[in-house]
Amino acid sequence: MSVQSDKAKLFRSLHRAGAPLVLFNIWDVGSARAVAAGGAAAIATGSWSVAAANGFADGEKMPLDFAIANLARIVAAIDLPVTIDLESGYGDSADAVKGCVARAIEAGAIGCNLEDSFPADGTLRDIDAQAQRLAGAKQAAVRAAVPMFINSRTDVFFQKPAAEHDQGMVAVALERAHAYHHAGADGLFVPGLVDASLIARVVAGSPLPVNIMATAATPPLARLAGLGVARLSHGPGPFFLMMKALEEAARSAHAG
Repeated sequence: MSVQSDKAKLFRSLHRAGAPLVLFNIWDVGSARAVAAGGAAAIATGSWSVAAANGFADGEKMPLDFAIANLARIVAAIDLPVTIDLESGYGDSADAVKGCVARAIEAGAIGCNLEDSFPADGTLRDIDAQAQRLAGAKQAAVRAAVPMFINSRTDVFFQKPAAEHDQGMVAVALERAHAYHHAGADGLFVPGLVDASLIARVVAGSPLPVNIMATAATPPLARLAGLGVARLSHGPGPFFLMMKALEEAARSAHAG
């Protein structure tokens, strides 16, 4: 447990505004080893990628037992800190989320993502209900004596296309950030947000280090660093890249 706690402390220290931790999300032991060999400071699973690589749809269609077993294999194969995407925590209640996070910690995780939308349709949960669920996650970490990095993902910016994002949505995201911080969360993940001026406002108003997700529309890493972002995730991007390369290689092989 002391080794796991040390990894958790290291992972926490890597979140520095202006010097973003880059997480090139993986889905299995093979991809984790490749990313580690590529110079990663930490390893992060992506729920969409893990599900797709194993024949499941995203949105907690992959059984939790499967996700935890996959996590355990990755942790056993990699010396780096490993954080897991737990989607919405596999349950509506704080107790369910607490149990889910406890299982992830037992499997060796030192961090997790927990989103505030319903898996069925992507609509946002009530802010107080989500805060209680995050508090349950924090209780699991305290009970295990592992300083788990709880990355609270808000799906506010998935509710409208990027062209329609505005200051009103920033205000909603920041209200959630403050509630989640009070509940014990350690980071704020705002996937879908790509506008530099709005990112700057989120960073300025958030009590938590801010995590952005890389897409074709996201500002480059150096720009995000200048905006004060502390973490850059790549989501399903690496999986798409690998599958495209594999398909092209297979097409070339079959063509002779």
